[in-house]
Amino acid sequence: QVLPVESGGGLVQPGGSLRLSCVASDRRVFSGNHWAWYRQAPGKQRESVAIINRGGGTSYADSVKGRFTISRDNAKGTVYLQMNSLKPEDAAVYYCNQSPPIRFWNRGTQVTVSS
Repeated sequence: QVLPVESGGGLVQPGGSLRLSCVASDRRVFSGNHWAWYRQAPGKQRESVAIINRGGGTSYADSVKGRFTISRDNAKGTVYLQMNSLKPEDAAVYYCNQSPPIRFWNRGTQVTVSS
C-alpha cells in the first residue's frame, strides 16, 4: 500500500496562513475517489476538517468554515488545504486520506500555532 504524502506544516503565529499538500502516487486511484483532510490534536480523537468529492464539491467542519479551503488537482494527484486566520486550537497533526478513510494512515504533517 503506497500512502499519500502530506507536507506543508510548520510553526505559524495566530492569524497566519499555511498551505498543506498531499500527493498520491497513483493518480488513477486519486482521481476516482473523494478525499479529505483530517487532524488530531494531543489527547483528542482524529476529526475530519474538509472534504472534496470527485466532482470538486466541498464541505467543511464548522470550526474551520470560512478560514480553510480544500482543493484538488487530479493531473498532479494532489489535494491541498489552504488555512488562513489560524488559531491556537487549529494546532494538530494534519493527515489526508480518502473520504471515508481507508484504514492506513501516513505520518501527517505537524501544524503549530503559537506566538
